[in-house]
Amino acid sequence: METRLSGSTRRVIASVFDRLEYKRLESVYCYEGGKEFWRTKREPCRRLGMKVAEALIQKLPHGGRSLYVGAGVAELPPLFAEAMERERHVEPYNLRRSEVTVLNRACRSLPVKFHAQDASSAAGRFDHLWIVSVLNDPERFSHLSPLSYGRADPVTFDPLGFQKERRVVQAIVDRCMAKLTTPGLVTTSTEEAIWIADWCHRHGIPYRVGRKQYATALVEDPICFITIGGD
Repeated sequence: METRLSGSTRRVIASVFDRLEYKRLESVYCYEGGKEFWRTKREPCRRLGMKVAEALIQKLPHGGRSLYVGAGVAELPPLFAEAMERERHVEPYNLRRSEVTVLNRACRSLPVKFHAQDASSAAGRFDHLWIVSVLNDPERFSHLSPLSYGRADPVTFDPLGFQKERRVVQAIVDRCMAKLTTPGLVTTSTEEAIWIADWCHRHGIPYRVGRKQYATALVEDPICFITIGGD
């Protein structure tokens, strides 16, 4: 049976989206046309985010802890759904300080606070890891990302650049997955699931990728859930 977010949670999410300073977010998400970007993406981001949130809270127990890596506007619905519907502790991390400032202003006095730090600095263990559109970021991984999406040019492809970026991505995955308890849950994009699977294979830990995928509005990579450990 599908779980619907409560009216109070929906209202809080809507109020946070209303308070966001979209003008300040324009330069974070796009080089040009930022005003038009948010005019068209704002409502789909909220709506699709709530659909992901409704699916996520069905898979998480009350009172657990979630680590969000590279969390931004798109993560607001699941963050509030976890905190308000499941009374879970959520820790979102984002290295873009300007975005963190905007997000924390909109979330003031609410149970979500963003941290402008590397997620590997988070203390303790978590039963849920959210890592979406981090491991295939085209700005950070200019050699790896085209290969991930099947767009690499065989004439200009730089294998040494790719190998360097692959080591960086594996190091990120190693640091973050080390904080996950087993059994646990990973939320990631379908394009990044292979990195989580690689970690599980290297550590001899069973995993199961959920068949259902969920649309997203900003990066448009579908999201999936991966169960780590257990039977």
